[in-house]
Amino acid sequence: MAPLSIDPRPLNADERAVLEHILSAEFVGASQLRSQLDRTEVIATWGSDSVSVDLQVREPYEHAALPEALVPVDAQVHDPSGAYVGEILVWTDRGATLAALEFAWVTDEMPTSLPAIVEGQLSWPA
Repeated sequence: MAPLSIDPRPLNADERAVLEHILSAEFVGASQLRSQLDRTEVIATWGSDSVSVDLQVREPYEHAALPEALVPVDAQVHDPSGAYVGEILVWTDRGATLAALEFAWVTDEMPTSLPAIVEGQLSWPA
């Protein structure tokens, strides 16, 4: 399914919290990606009820230099019982700017919200 374009909007509180959590890890380009958060907008959703979104960073911004498009952070999501329910993937545009926030789930039902940060971990309600 192709992303559904929307009028650009700022990150909502949940999107920002998840991105801040993932980008708090230390990796090549992390500080540059963190510096882009205040200039990041959501420009598309991955479906009418999807919490996965495409991002765009407004100029001016500092380019990151990631060797790959995927941010190298293991961001597994577990429910309160500890069961693995998916992971959060943060994509970049050629390693330079934030490009997408994806909740890749393995449950029967598509998540209707992003996970919360609970005790430093990504947690999704059962």
